[in-house]
Amino acid sequence: MKLFIAEDDTVLADALLTRLARLGFDTAHAADGLQAQQQLLAGDFDAVILDIGLPGLDGLQVLRNVRVHKPALPILLLTALDSMEDRVAGLDAGADDYLVKPFEFPELEARIRALLRRHRVVDSPQRDELRFGPLRLDRAGQRAWADNAPLELSARELQLLDILLANADRVVTKEQIAAELSGEGEEVGANAVEVYVHRLRKKLDGSGVGVRAVRGLGYLLAAEQ
Repeated sequence: MKLFIAEDDTVLADALLTRLARLGFDTAHAADGLQAQQQLLAGDFDAVILDIGLPGLDGLQVLRNVRVHKPALPILLLTALDSMEDRVAGLDAGADDYLVKPFEFPELEARIRALLRRHRVVDSPQRDELRFGPLRLDRAGQRAWADNAPLELSARELQLLDILLANADRVVTKEQIAAELSGEGEEVGANAVEVYVHRLRKKLDGSGVGVRAVRGLGYLLAAEQ
């Protein structure tokens, strides 16, 4: 997943880029408002971390301008201002969430995961059924089949299969899977992801499709040879 960070504080920007890259995100950065606006309008990003106090063009104006062209793009505002009026101004300008500096990285990461989950829920209804080779998943009915034979999957295994099917053309990192599986008040770690992948592999054995590990990157669905 691609995240864009607009932050002029070089120390904080470097820390954000490093931390989020370790979590498996593909990150891009701009240090001023005009550059941020240009990149956001020209690029394709899954979420944005946008500082209000940017030089050149302030973050609120960037937010308003980007919202005209990309109304569904998840955007989290960062600010040192914490008055009610400031929060209302940010949300009214089109922000999805608001985080006040200084903040703890785990809270920022949790808010990003929540933004991506909400965005995925909004994006997914037009695809009620996902397919890959002989695999078929009915999202609404929470059922899956391989060559029309029903698969007996747990709720977590169904979630994992959904994630892999929705990203069937690309590798999904452990961190991204953990973020997708984590619910409100519940965090799923990388070790738990490995367990769920192992279980799903066993359930898919003989189906003609497997979960392939791409060393150092993550997992993807692949046809069995």
